[in-house]
Amino acid sequence: MMESSIREPAVAGTFYPDQAADLDRQVRELMPVAEHRHPLLACIAPHAGYLYSGGVVGQLFGHLDVPRRVVVLGPNHTGIGAMVAVAPHRGWLTPLGECETDTHITEAIADRVPGAMLDADAHWREHSLEVQLPFLLARQPELIFSAVCLGHLTLDQCLDFGRILATLIEETGEPVGIVASSDMSHYVTDDEARTLDRRAIDAALTLDPAALYETVHSEGITMCGVVPATVALEAARRLDASNAHLLAYATSGEVTDDRSAVVGYAGVCIHR
Repeated sequence: MMESSIREPAVAGTFYPDQAADLDRQVRELMPVAEHRHPLLACIAPHAGYLYSGGVVGQLFGHLDVPRRVVVLGPNHTGIGAMVAVAPHRGWLTPLGECETDTHITEAIADRVPGAMLDADAHWREHSLEVQLPFLLARQPELIFSAVCLGHLTLDQCLDFGRILATLIEETGEPVGIVASSDMSHYVTDDEARTLDRRAIDAALTLDPAALYETVHSEGITMCGVVPATVALEAARRLDASNAHLLAYATSGEVTDDRSAVVGYAGVCIHR
């Protein structure tokens, strides 16, 4: 059963500004809106502090038209809660205002996806979904969304989820975007991050979810959101995605000037 509670911000004031005016200004500075845009079918977006990954996220969402309904899939960094933890809150509070939960899609995911549970615990301190909301709200002020925090599922579990999600989206009869929240390589040299991340990105650009999942695992790429990205790719493929391209890539070394141990960030757009 959905809860009446509001999910409070966990990383406002650390990952991004906690004052509305400051946050609005930063998001708009990071997100120049492109003249030629794609409707958001699916994307892979990083989730670090805006100082590090905000430029990549901004370039990505500046090239997208965001529909009213969005499903955000993120990895579970805390290890708390269910393997498929669907946020049960009636809304999420952000410095820019409250973002309403899409009750219909949220309950359908919890009902139909094997192992899925309405579970607030997994979302209590998790940042990977929260940091997407200010950018999404800036592009779509009437946003309603579903938030799902994922543990490390098998490939078959990812594909099953993606298939079910595509069916749910088709049943709505209106556009629904999918955001897979993921950073790329973690704490390797800048050169190594760029080499490994390029392999994962190239796999994602084939629109083959199994290729991405297997490349990340076989190459030992520390892409924290490979599970959300695999689910998103499978759903997008079933929703007739025909193309994907890399809009932006960066590493934390470009900000810190320390190239010895970086995190990689990629913004990938998947569209028809």
